[in-house]
Amino acid sequence: MAMTEAHANGYYVAPPSPWPPLAAAGAFLLLGGFALWLHGYGPLVSAIGGAVVVFVAFRWFGAVIGESRAGVYHAASNRSFRYGMMWFIFSEVMFFGVFFGALFYLHYLAVPWLGGEGAKGAAHLLWPHFVNQWPLLVPPNPSEFTIPKEAMGPLGIPTFNTVVLMSSGVTVILAHRALLAERRRALAGWLAVTIALGLAFVALQAHEYRHAYLDLNLTLNSGVYGSTFFLLTGFHGLHVILGATVLTVILARVLQGDFSPADHFGFKAASWYWHFVDAVWVGLYLFVYWW
Repeated sequence: MAMTEAHANGYYVAPPSPWPPLAAAGAFLLLGGFALWLHGYGPLVSAIGGAVVVFVAFRWFGAVIGESRAGVYHAASNRSFRYGMMWFIFSEVMFFGVFFGALFYLHYLAVPWLGGEGAKGAAHLLWPHFVNQWPLLVPPNPSEFTIPKEAMGPLGIPTFNTVVLMSSGVTVILAHRALLAERRRALAGWLAVTIALGLAFVALQAHEYRHAYLDLNLTLNSGVYGSTFFLLTGFHGLHVILGATVLTVILARVLQGDFSPADHFGFKAASWYWHFVDAVWVGLYLFVYWW
């Protein structure tokens, strides 16, 4: 279908773009370089891949913003954007679901089996001296692991960070309401508060990691507890950084006069993602810190 015919029927077909293959190449270099980095070959390849991904994201989203401002998107295009964002968030749910599933499997199945409990308690024969005392597990070869002094408790920074992130969910809702009411100054103000709360969350999490490493002796090398703790909270922290970056772009567009009560899917998609990040943290707070 020719571009003009497709546009006439309400669906904009973009011209050929170099960004999809470049994004795929950047992602390959980023992840492949990270795998090489784990084997001692240095972070150069991963850094190049990360730079390519950031450059492509900047240019590609810039092109989409330009097309949006040009008014080429219609109802069918907007529906495809909504479906795309929904499937993206669904893929993120599955991503975190895998880690939550691993945490459940380790805590309630594998570790008790190794301790001689449950239907497969014969696994205790592998390491007869292993004791099921989650999360402070003592491995059969402790010299190869960092044994934590204590687990990361839920009080203090984790609880305060929960309040911070839940508050940011409220402020992004207030920003949406301000947008619908065409109160531009309030919209920009609530967005700025949301971004500040997200950055405060990341800063507090960095302080928590420092406390874990220096005071609790809890590291990535602290067996399955250390691995699951840092993987779950670390990946969530990366998602908070990504969400705050997206909201910063949205704020810049707001200051330039973009979005209206009738046309603001870019803002809505960013708020969906932010609420998803909030919801994941609730699960992390309950199952990683309290469980």
